[in-house]
Amino acid sequence: MWFLLFYIKFHIWEYFSMRYTKKLAVLKKIYKVYDSLADSWPSACRRYCDTCCTCNVTMTTLEGALIAEKLADKGKTDLFDRLNAVTDNRRFLPKITTNELAERCVQGKAIPDEENGPLQGKCPLLIDNQCPLYSVRPFGCRCFISTTECKVNGYADVNPFVISVNNLFLQYIEHIDSDGFFGNMTDILVFINTMANRQDISANTMKQAPKRLIVNKPLKVVLTPPEHREKIKPVLNALLQIQGDYQ
Repeated sequence: MWFLLFYIKFHIWEYFSMRYTKKLAVLKKIYKVYDSLADSWPSACRRYCDTCCTCNVTMTTLEGALIAEKLADKGKTDLFDRLNAVTDNRRFLPKITTNELAERCVQGKAIPDEENGPLQGKCPLLIDNQCPLYSVRPFGCRCFISTTECKVNGYADVNPFVISVNNLFLQYIEHIDSDGFFGNMTDILVFINTMANRQDISANTMKQAPKRLIVNKPLKVVLTPPEHREKIKPVLNALLQIQGDYQ
């Protein structure tokens, strides 16, 4: 079990009062920091490799808003029709968020069983084995980094430290959208594609989670294995610097 790095206080930065455009700017900066880190890691991931591109990716409503913004700018809103066509298909539906999972681990509470598996299907947005929203893909897609070809071995081979870093970023992204929601990519994008829903999210007026989505949680504790505590501190500092830049 890999628990307990440290408790972090985020009282300085009040995300609930942050304008949504500022939150989107923060998210873009977080992606940039992660992509820079990922470029330094050994990876077998290549163009046209879509083995990890399943229908089970999860993300926040903030990430969904960034995608919707990009698709609107590029005139590709027709991609939402693909998602509407598969809303009845089987896919992973998370029961708890990453930050709630962290809290439950620290408190020794039970973790609910969740059904997940690649056999549930490919990502409905793929076109010719490529992602049409690659530049704004959610973190759940960005963090798929394998040192060997998944297609060859049938599974991803991920460095344990990369897993720790990924977990930190997942928690941090959820934290900045702690007044939003979390769920399967299909459900988030179908939800965010409605103007009224986007306005409610931006104004923080929707208090109850919509169908198939769950409420995000603020970051209270970071989970990481003891052997990664020192090594991960520069990564945490980089994220905290983003906090300082956008206060």
